[in-house]
Amino acid sequence: MTSTDNLHKLPLEDLHREAGAKFGAFAGWSMPITYPLGVMKEHLHVREKAGLFDISHMRLFRVSGTDGARLIAAACPLDPAALDQSQSRYSFLLNDDAGIIDDLIVTRLGGDAFMVVANAGNAAADEAQLRRLAEGLDVAVEPLDRVFIAIQGPEAEAALNRAGIDTTGLVFMHGVEPRAGWFLSRSGYTGEDGFEIALPADEARALAQDLLGQDSVEWIGLAARDSLRLEAGLCLHGQDITADTTPLDAGLMWAIPKPLRETGGFVGADALRRAIANGPARKRVGLKPEGRQPVRAGAPLLDENGETVGSVTSGGFGPSAGHPVAMGYVPADRASPGTQFFTEIRGNRLAIAVHPLPFTPHRYHKG
Repeated sequence: MTSTDNLHKLPLEDLHREAGAKFGAFAGWSMPITYPLGVMKEHLHVREKAGLFDISHMRLFRVSGTDGARLIAAACPLDPAALDQSQSRYSFLLNDDAGIIDDLIVTRLGGDAFMVVANAGNAAADEAQLRRLAEGLDVAVEPLDRVFIAIQGPEAEAALNRAGIDTTGLVFMHGVEPRAGWFLSRSGYTGEDGFEIALPADEARALAQDLLGQDSVEWIGLAARDSLRLEAGLCLHGQDITADTTPLDAGLMWAIPKPLRETGGFVGADALRRAIANGPARKRVGLKPEGRQPVRAGAPLLDENGETVGSVTSGGFGPSAGHPVAMGYVPADRASPGTQFFTEIRGNRLAIAVHPLPFTPHRYHKG
């Protein structure tokens, strides 16, 4: 296991150690990778009951001020004025070439106040981008020092309610500030119903212990979080999407309102319009390897002549799907489900076919 001596530590690290977590490095943080339950059982526990994740490595920014909406509109390809109070949207920070610096969740807290949830490895770049765009505007960009936990699975809501957290009226992709220093959203990255909660460390410790005292709730590590999001067809920044990937390549244009594709003034808008006009050369697809052998990120995708035409960006075994699952990029004209490619694992050629995403159905609570 990689040394974690020089990495950021989670505020609740002692709870994870008491639970028997095995730690590893991720995005500059020492993170629980697995617990004694094991990856397979952790994964299935989330699908069947409720899993608790420590996601405090992620970064929250509170954007507020009379120019709050103006900043969001410049930074992201979304229309903040079109968001209802408490409504959340999946969006991006793009560079000038329309490459994805980061993928984000933006929630309108009310008026010109917004919550932005960013990925750990990109937090510094995200903050720099937001502050650069905020120059000359009446807006504050406030990084929040919070513990951030997620509870995911069909019994997540009941577990929170038993812990005294009121979730009444909160539906998928909505978030609120239910009390001072808290942010509660109905969202997550597993494909299951669930919630993400940012709160002060002392309150987080008590809440985590309360939740873990319930039979339905178990700690879940980073390894199972990865297999859950992969089955759900959700991208991991740094693998499935990068600063060299456009939303068009990644099949994420659904997140950008059509009027903004034509008239938006966000960073990268002109480059994205050019990419749309030219059409994508490659597309992100689901991939199902033949047999039971998983393929991993970086594996080449070969055509029938043995030429490399694409690559796997994420891969592993899908415990709920019951077979290996993967995502990757293939030529746009060969992205239809059923199209066959080949890959190589330790010198052996393996057939791998384009498969519809997600591999397991989403079960979000949409009201």
